[in-house]
Amino acid sequence: MGVVGDRIGPVRFRDRFLQGESVEGSVRSPILSSWQRSRLLGLSPDQSELPFEQDFDLEVPLLRAAEPVLDRLQAIFAGSQTNICLADGHGMVLARRFGEKSMVRRLAPIQILPGFVFAERFAGTNGIGLSLAERRLCQVYGAEHFAERSQASACTAIPLRDQLSGHIQGVLCLGYPYTEADPALVPVVRKAAEAIERRLMDQSSAREHGLLQAYLDAAHLARSNEHGLDGHPVAMADFLRSELEQSDQATLKEKATELMSGDRRAAAEVPLSRGRWVTLVSRPVTSAAGVEGVVVEALLPEDSERHAPAPTHPHTPATAPPAFRPHVAPDPDPDPATVRARGAPPADDPDRDGRVRGLVLVGEPEVGKYAVAARRRLELLAEASNRIGTTLDVSRTAWELAETAVPRLADFVTIDLPGGVLLGEESPHPTSEMLRTVVHGIREDCPFYPVGAQVTLRPTTPHMRCIATGQPVLEQDLKAAFGWIAQDPQHAELLLAHNIHSLITVPLLARGAVLGVASFYRSQDPTPYGDDDRSLAQELAARAALCIDNARRYTREHTLALSLQRSLLPRGLPEQSAVEVAHRYLPAESGVGGDWFDVIPLSGARVALLVGDVVGHGLHAAATMGRLRTAARNFAELELAPDELLTHLDNLMVRLDREEGGDGPDPGSTGIVGATCLYAIYDPTSQQCTMARAGHPPPALVRPDGAVSLLDLPAGPPLGLGGLPFESVEIRLPEHSQLVLYTDGLIEDRHRDVDVALDALHRALAHPDRGPEETCQAVLDAVAPEHPDDDIALLVARTNAVPADRIAGWELDADPARVSEVRAASVSQLNRWGLEESAFATELLLSELVTNAVRYGTAPIRVRLIHDRNLICEVHDASSSAPRMRQSASTDEGGRGLFLVAQLAQSWGTRYTPGGKVIWAECSLAAA
Repeated sequence: MGVVGDRIGPVRFRDRFLQGESVEGSVRSPILSSWQRSRLLGLSPDQSELPFEQDFDLEVPLLRAAEPVLDRLQAIFAGSQTNICLADGHGMVLARRFGEKSMVRRLAPIQILPGFVFAERFAGTNGIGLSLAERRLCQVYGAEHFAERSQASACTAIPLRDQLSGHIQGVLCLGYPYTEADPALVPVVRKAAEAIERRLMDQSSAREHGLLQAYLDAAHLARSNEHGLDGHPVAMADFLRSELEQSDQATLKEKATELMSGDRRAAAEVPLSRGRWVTLVSRPVTSAAGVEGVVVEALLPEDSERHAPAPTHPHTPATAPPAFRPHVAPDPDPDPATVRARGAPPADDPDRDGRVRGLVLVGEPEVGKYAVAARRRLELLAEASNRIGTTLDVSRTAWELAETAVPRLADFVTIDLPGGVLLGEESPHPTSEMLRTVVHGIREDCPFYPVGAQVTLRPTTPHMRCIATGQPVLEQDLKAAFGWIAQDPQHAELLLAHNIHSLITVPLLARGAVLGVASFYRSQDPTPYGDDDRSLAQELAARAALCIDNARRYTREHTLALSLQRSLLPRGLPEQSAVEVAHRYLPAESGVGGDWFDVIPLSGARVALLVGDVVGHGLHAAATMGRLRTAARNFAELELAPDELLTHLDNLMVRLDREEGGDGPDPGSTGIVGATCLYAIYDPTSQQCTMARAGHPPPALVRPDGAVSLLDLPAGPPLGLGGLPFESVEIRLPEHSQLVLYTDGLIEDRHRDVDVALDALHRALAHPDRGPEETCQAVLDAVAPEHPDDDIALLVARTNAVPADRIAGWELDADPARVSEVRAASVSQLNRWGLEESAFATELLLSELVTNAVRYGTAPIRVRLIHDRNLICEVHDASSSAPRMRQSASTDEGGRGLFLVAQLAQSWGTRYTPGGKVIWAECSLAAA
């Protein structure tokens, strides 16, 4: 990024990012992504503690392979402020070396001692963690580090891979002051990493190398003796590229493996198709280290005789059919003078007469060259099943295909996908909108089109040909692939200059849709690709294409579900004064679920709080959540008690389940499984809270003195079972208590016990001085799983109370003469509250409501005025019959009272109580 003042890195951009501002386009993408991941992980820039492993194995192969290289690096950087670090594949430091020994006295223990874990999820953006996350060489400068402690440093880190599997075994990292940053460090780090990887490879293949060297030494000694061998050796690959059919090749490899497993000197005639034959000879071989193995060679006639029928041996009847006939000869006593030559063919070998000799297998009895090759192909396919499709991310799945193929199948892999596929859609014209999605190889200096570049394909290119035919295209010699060269001659010239010489292009097809094209390039191995390579590439691509299509479909569904989910959740909080509310919603990493919350203002200054969770994930769960939330709001408007509201929701769930086939025999039915819910009504005039739950986690209550408890509410059955009762509980909440409602995704995690999560919740809530917003964030930081498998909905409400001097009430008999007294008393009370401008409308409104109660209701009759955000008028009587507003005819003498109430009030309605009903009307003070 260059120098900013006297520091390296985007100092001001980091500060802006930490303040919540957008810095996209101003910071390198890997750094910004790492910052974002660090923030999502809940890491703090001033965090100084890291996990420390005190007891770890010092004899791991990685450390043994790296120690000489680390010593060499220490010598190279002697006298400098370089901190050389080796970490394992999990980010734990295994060893350190220092350019200047005095650094040990100046640096903090975290920068000196092995055992600290620098994985990104613990340490934020740093060289080791970023290299593991990005799976490539990374450089981090100054303020690009997430932690404050590393702001003055720079580092270059590179992952160390197993050359056979491609797995990252560890990380080599060089740290240094930002003033010593030098581009020349990159090739030094690369060469050091290559040396460590070669030493790792040497450790794993030393036994096989020893056996092969023993065979070569023996063959060389035999040829240098006076009894030189007739014929000439030929590579087995050349023989297999002759006119042998696939079945013949499989037979030859199978019989050679059988001979090798016998662990003795033997010869066998192997019949092939169309009367042809090949003789296999196995001989014991011992390496210089004493490892015993077997060499299997093929003896075959010269070209003019290769297609001749099998000869008739003197000891074999002419009529006998060709068969697998081993001829076992006892090993002669070993001669001490020729121990090193063990494995060479004897001078009187009957197979010396004009034969071509080809090495088939060499290794320990159960291992051989072609057996190993076949096994590794199978292992690669098996590994592909495990490595490809580990996530439901389109780009990541494509990267997994490339990482699986390099270096065992290809030296470089590029994958091009249409832009629509990356967004989760099917592309109607895939060849016209190809984007380079993956470039991966054994080196990073090969001039392929970069990731993100638009790729325009001509009809003559192998890429277009494979898309048009639906079959892989093999170009053995790219120098002669004129269609490929014509695509971009200058670019082709650059690739050829990097020794890229062979290509396989494979279409990514799944469920009839073209998802892109994968290209496999070979450069290091001079042998061009063959048919077996093409078949293997096609199999890998087919598996990857299915995973990419699954990821594409998931991306589309996830995007739709998330959009639907967010559109169905409250976009803002309603205006009310009963509680101060804060909320959070976090979708699950695996998919959007059906969690929801709601805050519903009710009559009488009351408020309803609701949290629920629909079982399942995806569009169906989100849509079901929307249905339940809408139904719950409608039932709440009917002023139902919590247990009655849950009963109605339960009935609705049963009906929806039945309508959607939940009781049907179809195994593919999307019938609703169930849901949980918690519903609470808080009345600020009495500070009473009535709650009921349907299989939902109990709410937490934080009292003003800091005491935290989980409220003991009857659990109730989940919604959707039907026929089971719910029970409400009434609790008095002291003013400024905090009621915390949440879904099970907050406390349930397969990596953590629920009791541990509840303890963390108690600790996070034990701060009554926090506001609801601060409490929400503290709970998520302390309790939410690092990678949530389920949605999390969190609702925190701090209760308020209406002061007693803002509530006025009167009780009267069912006597029309008392109406005037109520009018006078209400006007007097409004004057005391300073609401003289509302007196006329309130007097008229109360007159109508009280008159209706006296005329049609039952004593006792109570009148209440509440001075809240609005002026609330309530008239209670013991009757359960509710008034209805009707259209009066012009000749009617009455029937206009409720119409007048509706015109004077902002809203009005009826709610039922255990002792009767309440007719209420709410008048806006602003309008007054």
